[in-house]
Amino acid sequence: MEKLESVFRGIKEFLLYPIIDNDTIHITISTFLSIIIAIIVVTYLLRLIRRLVTKKLPEEDKNKFESIFGFLKYLFYILVVVTILHTSGIDLTVLLTASAALFVGLGFALQYLFQDIISGILIILDQSLHVGDIIEVEDKVGRVFEIRLRTTRALTRDDKVLVIPNHKFLTDSIFNYTQNHITTRESIKIGVAYGSDVKLVTRILEQVAAEQEGILKSPKSFVLFEDFADSALLFSLNYYITDSFSDPRRKSDMRYLIDAKFRENNISIPFPQRDIHIIQSNKENKS
Repeated sequence: MEKLESVFRGIKEFLLYPIIDNDTIHITISTFLSIIIAIIVVTYLLRLIRRLVTKKLPEEDKNKFESIFGFLKYLFYILVVVTILHTSGIDLTVLLTASAALFVGLGFALQYLFQDIISGILIILDQSLHVGDIIEVEDKVGRVFEIRLRTTRALTRDDKVLVIPNHKFLTDSIFNYTQNHITTRESIKIGVAYGSDVKLVTRILEQVAAEQEGILKSPKSFVLFEDFADSALLFSLNYYITDSFSDPRRKSDMRYLIDAKFRENNISIPFPQRDIHIIQSNKENKS
């Protein structure tokens, strides 16, 4: 029994042996070992959390979490070390007070960075945005080709790269043309002169949609007689496609065809007209 007590006493003395011992800092072997054990536990816990979070994600999205978990690992390491040193009786007030201004400056500088990263994590987890989606941001249409933790990149219709901070997907209104499915409905506005045969106009527009390559047969295209405007009868040709990214070129081709068919059938597209009334004064009439 005495031997066992002496062994425990020896272990206790070993653990309490001071590595650094002065007026402000007192670090023992037990403190040092506690830090090592805590770091190992944090490392394995983060690995377990990463596996649970990325379990159902595609391999490409799993790789995007490497950087964020690497950052979290070092952040937790710092918190563990500070916590253990504080519980060991080390006064960290001086260190924290001296670093307060630095931490405040870093907080303001990294505010948008963390906001973008958190938004990127949410985008990846809830699968609200995918590579290949067609989106509209600030009146610019682009096809998403890369989703990173901080930014999303899209290729615009004029082959320019649009770099979008991820927080915009949470704070701003973003149009996703292909969120639910790849089929979208597009339309072309047409005005014809008063007195035109509206039935003939409708048949011509339906024929143009039927002849145009890339327009779906189902759902079927349709024509709406939208309004009686000041100078024209307004129609819209509505059709469905699976590639809205290249739609401007398709619309251009259809307008060429509509203009040609209108000319063949003597249907005119009017320009704005105004009636001018000249009123003469009484003095001018008397003279």
